[in-house]
Amino acid sequence: MKKGFILLASLMLLVIAGAPLFANGGTDAATDEEITILFMPGIADPFYYMMEKGVRAKGEELGINIVVAEFPKSWGPEAQVPILEATVARGGVDMVLIAPTSVDALITPLKKLYDQGIEIITVDTYLGDGDYSKSSEYSFPLSYIGSDNEKGGREIAEELAKLIGEQGKVYVNTTNPDVSSVAGRVKGFKEGIAKYPNIELVGVDFNLDVQQKATDQTLAALQKDPDIAGIFATNVFSSQGAYQAVVNAGLTGAVKIATWDATVDMIAALKKGEVDLVLAQKPYEIGYLAVEWGYKFLTDGTEVPKAVIPGFEYFTQANVDDPAKDEFIYK
Repeated sequence: MKKGFILLASLMLLVIAGAPLFANGGTDAATDEEITILFMPGIADPFYYMMEKGVRAKGEELGINIVVAEFPKSWGPEAQVPILEATVARGGVDMVLIAPTSVDALITPLKKLYDQGIEIITVDTYLGDGDYSKSSEYSFPLSYIGSDNEKGGREIAEELAKLIGEQGKVYVNTTNPDVSSVAGRVKGFKEGIAKYPNIELVGVDFNLDVQQKATDQTLAALQKDPDIAGIFATNVFSSQGAYQAVVNAGLTGAVKIATWDATVDMIAALKKGEVDLVLAQKPYEIGYLAVEWGYKFLTDGTEVPKAVIPGFEYFTQANVDDPAKDEFIYK
């Protein structure tokens, strides 16, 4: 009886002190103010700024502490990892929401944080093949919350095929070969376009998230194959660089352009007829959902789905002025 009382008193002291009672499994009786979630974006661009808004909105709604790391000025582990590690080293982080800038190179640094008791949710991009339900060196994150990029790539292929009359040459401008999001988009696009025997994919270039490089690459592709009929650009920098190349070449309208990410600039280009299709992801919703699921796990151990996939919205010249679509523009 006396022993039981002492044990109970000890546990109560641990709770009052805020000590974690469950490694990698939430805390017992933790107050909302004690929960700290860190958001680590991939790069400074409108997509991640929009995601930050969703993260902060849900954090404020729940009354928890949200920390937003410095936005890397370039894409890649060499830029992202030092910022991540320096921010976590300040202490108090219970969970990291991160867009890994490489499917492989982020495994080790994130596993190190996980082994220290910090939970991981990947947003927008994932580790390995993204299947966290199977046992692997990269299956430790709770969830991937982001777009179905292969599906989007296939849908873009179908729409671009219609725009060019299901015949002609097409070109893809993308960013990095070792990033899950854009790799999935290119894969899906290739699968989709392969269904059209009269369409030829003439090239895929990687701009490494440098807009000017995307412009230069697209101009070179148009010079090499002047009869290119359609272009797919896979993210913010690819889209803004590729469409500018077409404008500079005086081929607006002659070359159909399907782009990914509904930035203010791309919507303006669509209204001017300089691009033909803009796919909008839902970065605000991704950030909002990541905090929501993270909070549930940290407070009561709620099981998080291994993948949470918001859908897409498509902007065309026919619907771009619809007020109902305004919320999907990255502002």
